[in-house]
Amino acid sequence: MNKPTIVVCDHIHESGLDILKNTSDINYVYAADIDKTALLDVIKDADVCITRSSTDVDEKFLNAAENLKAVVRAGVGVDNVDMDGCSKRGVIAMNVPTANTIAATELTMTHLLSCMRKMPYAHAQLKDQRIWKREDWYGQELYGKKIGVIGFGNIGHRVALRCKSFEMDVVTYDPYIPSSKATDLGINYTTNFDDILACDIITIHTPKNSETLNMIDEPQIAKMKDGVILINCARGGLYNEEALVKNLKSGKIAMAGIDVFNKEPATDHPLLDLDNVTVTAHLGANTVESQYKIATQAANNAIKSARGIGYPHALNLPIDETKIPSFVKPYLELTQKMAFLIAQMDKNAIESIKIEAEGEIADYLESLETFAIVGALTHSLSNEKINYVNATFVANERGIKVDSSVCSNTSAFKNQVTVKITTTHAVNSTSGTIFDEDVQRIIKINDYLMDIEPSGKMILLSNSDVPGVIGEVGQILGNESINIADFRLGRSKNGALAVILVDEDVSSDTLSKLKNIEAARTVSYAQI
Repeated sequence: MNKPTIVVCDHIHESGLDILKNTSDINYVYAADIDKTALLDVIKDADVCITRSSTDVDEKFLNAAENLKAVVRAGVGVDNVDMDGCSKRGVIAMNVPTANTIAATELTMTHLLSCMRKMPYAHAQLKDQRIWKREDWYGQELYGKKIGVIGFGNIGHRVALRCKSFEMDVVTYDPYIPSSKATDLGINYTTNFDDILACDIITIHTPKNSETLNMIDEPQIAKMKDGVILINCARGGLYNEEALVKNLKSGKIAMAGIDVFNKEPATDHPLLDLDNVTVTAHLGANTVESQYKIATQAANNAIKSARGIGYPHALNLPIDETKIPSFVKPYLELTQKMAFLIAQMDKNAIESIKIEAEGEIADYLESLETFAIVGALTHSLSNEKINYVNATFVANERGIKVDSSVCSNTSAFKNQVTVKITTTHAVNSTSGTIFDEDVQRIIKINDYLMDIEPSGKMILLSNSDVPGVIGEVGQILGNESINIADFRLGRSKNGALAVILVDEDVSSDTLSKLKNIEAARTVSYAQI
């Protein structure tokens, strides 16, 4: 089986490169230092590409990358990715939306404090001009001020919590969240945007789209308090920049903290001429910790997509993620992983795939089906494209029956998904659920109760439930210098199933030795 190829097109932190270098089942190509024309030749055989803002994933790029299955944008913004072009070619586009969360949150607080105390200007007067003039720098306190937080996602809600710790009066506006998400944290929630406009300070944390472009413009500013302070560390264009400049000049807006601009780089922007603005050059992700997280998450996501076991934070799925509850997505990913696991337990030709769902997740059976098909067929179609866009078509083409059903909720879990795969040789099934919103767990494999995180390298060994098996397994793996990271055992009246998580790759020779254990019935090896 040919190894999938991952090409790194732009510079990322060394930590991500180390992960790719040390992953034995992929080919890794570093192409960040070559010009973009030469890059088109390099990506010809790429299965997955990792990009940042320096590489445009446009028509030329997609035409050159003939075998491309996925592209990982190492960062949040995907302005340089042709999403429609990716979808038409069956290329899954992903980003890394949470890696810079803390960095962007803290930069927002930096701008907020800088605007309140005019720190950059006070600093420049003393350091550059050597003038000691305290009376020039009477600022304002955050304590008791009312701040409006537009958007209550990963960054917005963290900004709100930090403002609350300053004993500010915090109100948020986000029509896409249940009010309890804010109120449970002691944050006021409003559906009336005018409540935000009446605040002393306003900070925005939304994506840039048709709804949010110029969200704050002349009519909105006119409703604001005189002397309002505005912060934008999200996306350029959320505040109309002409209106911003005009009202900063008039004093309607007392101060603004701006990290992002509509067109970047913005080295000749009229905002730079004003002395009531704090500005930075799009530094939201510019921390050592953030760059580390971006690189490692991008690398791990690229590896998962290269293996076909998951497409974390995919942006062009055949479902509208804005229209499904947040609890659904972890179940979709878990379903794919469970199907991928079963397909590795029995590598014979698949005849049918069945999905059973209990609880509220049963309302999303069609999407669960799609993810199960991708997981089940990825291993056998490693040299062909199989993804969420073409999954059903590929299954039909191969004569695989796909079925799903809703089951009455008789388990101890609020939601549960079961994947059952029938091959020409056997029938295997696995069930899973989600704890604490996003913690994935496999809770059953065939008749054996389990508690397994679907991640890593694992040996699955079924055997007669007799003494000495665990000792034999440990001795064989020890002799092969394979470290056991975790050992989970499920038992039933028919025998036992051991799921052994290991740190090293397991060779076919090692599997043969395990199969020779007298009590062993079946032995398989899987990577998730």
